[in-house]
Amino acid sequence: MQKIAVIYWSGTGNTEMMAQSIADGIKEAGAEPVLMPVASTSAAEAAGFARLALGCPAMGAEVLEEMEFEPFFTELEPSLGGKRVALFGSYGWGDGQWMRDWQARTEEAGAYLTGDAGLMAHELPTSDVLEACKALGKQLAS
Repeated sequence: MQKIAVIYWSGTGNTEMMAQSIADGIKEAGAEPVLMPVASTSAAEAAGFARLALGCPAMGAEVLEEMEFEPFFTELEPSLGGKRVALFGSYGWGDGQWMRDWQARTEEAGAYLTGDAGLMAHELPTSDVLEACKALGKQLAS
């Protein structure tokens, strides 16, 4: 059974809820989700997966969380070439610039993005967003 990492940082629980729904979709598609907060893994471990779902909310002036997630992602970036990657996260302000920047970095690293765009939730994910997360997980697994 193919293992797919779902790695996330969540301060309020919103991005964690999205991660769980993505993991549910992966499982429904017949793959094995490996769900873990970013503090519980390393870039080296993450690089061992061919498929990754990465989640981080917008922080500050629409940037990735700077203490744990940004250093993790910066270290992982050179290993993303050829991998299928899904990006997701929540935000409370702005227009999603953090996600557009993150997508560009991921594509420049040579990853193949799953989904048309990074999946975003404004504040608490609605049932529609959680269903979209599940669908993204299924797409990543197929």
